[in-house]
Amino acid sequence: MTLSRRTFFALTAGALLAQDKTGMNVLSRRPEDLEMPLSGFSDYLTPIEHFFVRTHVYVPTVDLPSWRLTVDGEVATPLTLSMEELKKLPSTDLVSVVECAGNGRGFADPPVPGLQWTNGSVGNALWRGVRLADVLQRAGIKGSAREVLFNGADVPISTMQDFRRTVTVKKSLDPNTLLAYEMNGVPLPVKHGFPLRVVAPGWASDSWVKWLTNITVLDKEFDGFWMKNAYRKPDHPIAPGSAMAPEKMVPVTSLRVKSVISTPLDGAFLKLGDALVVAGVAWSGDKGPITSVDVSTDGGRSWKPATLDQRKTQFGWRPWSFSFRPDRESYYNVMARATDASGDSQPFAQEWNPSGYGWNAVQRVGVNVAENPEKPVISVGGGRSIPPDATFKDTCLTCHEEDVIAQQRLTRAQWDREITKMTNWGAPVKPETRDSILDYLTQHFGPRPR
Repeated sequence: MTLSRRTFFALTAGALLAQDKTGMNVLSRRPEDLEMPLSGFSDYLTPIEHFFVRTHVYVPTVDLPSWRLTVDGEVATPLTLSMEELKKLPSTDLVSVVECAGNGRGFADPPVPGLQWTNGSVGNALWRGVRLADVLQRAGIKGSAREVLFNGADVPISTMQDFRRTVTVKKSLDPNTLLAYEMNGVPLPVKHGFPLRVVAPGWASDSWVKWLTNITVLDKEFDGFWMKNAYRKPDHPIAPGSAMAPEKMVPVTSLRVKSVISTPLDGAFLKLGDALVVAGVAWSGDKGPITSVDVSTDGGRSWKPATLDQRKTQFGWRPWSFSFRPDRESYYNVMARATDASGDSQPFAQEWNPSGYGWNAVQRVGVNVAENPEKPVISVGGGRSIPPDATFKDTCLTCHEEDVIAQQRLTRAQWDREITKMTNWGAPVKPETRDSILDYLTQHFGPRPR
């Protein structure tokens, strides 16, 4: 059987990635990054044990009795609040999707650096907390305020810059933006930001700062590393494979309309006469909730509306389903396309960007329908660990494991830029060993076969 490049990569990526005991795909062991499998989309509220984990650093230990939240900057009355004092403010609940900006990056062609998320760097949860606007108004936010800066208890690795992010004052004062201390009815788990995290519904998770300790109101744009150098993308289409300086890009903010087909799996086999049930979830960002999902079973030549779940929330995902009974043996190209309240729909082709942010192209799965379906055996070799030489190990594996690197499959030029980026993040790259490291990465983790 001849494998397409996409199928080959999906299979080999699966072989490279281990799973933990709950079935989560492990993209990085240290710091920990876990991706939810497709089966997780069958839940309306994602169970905490199946909720994706994204960490730039090691998870901090926070002592709740001594923990305090400070609010300062462009405010009339700086605050220092304990959790007990914070909980005296009116509480509110919100169902919202949180999605990593790089979710879907693994599908980018040509490849881009970073954790090679496919579909599961996302989850839907019930968040409880206080409105950020209530806290800011209690502090007396000034008219000069322009951005709100968040910092957490996490500690940078080596010489990495402290992870601090801002959101606009408009987003901060939105009544849906929360400081959450509960997730799915329980205290915020450690991996998800205990004891307090920002909930910026409709925005990518880089704005959902975890382990929150400090809020600073600014009268100008923040010029810190994680705003000026990271989580930025072009504001217009650029040629695939090209580079762009950070100052010419804009910060990642709102999510885009998107749907995921959770069943059937790509390459599934179905007996002729049985019903084919297509199901999944859809969500959007600031532009409004999902209003429709259309399904095609013939590669996009014709479309029919899916049935939407009655639970319609502004920021939560919306389950959908579609069923039909194939009347002939064939290979069915199944696609799903979501539309939100603004009329925005998913694109059929993804606009490429250097970091693979905001992937939301229409998904396709193939289904074989036959009278007597027999699934062929496909043998694909699993990933093997590459014995690192001392220079590579001492330079590249001090903050994380090889699993982060093995996903990449980058060109020499991309590895060159990635070394520069990691050096800026604090990797101990010596000028005299840089070329040898570049040679090693290119040789062992070069481009995927086409």
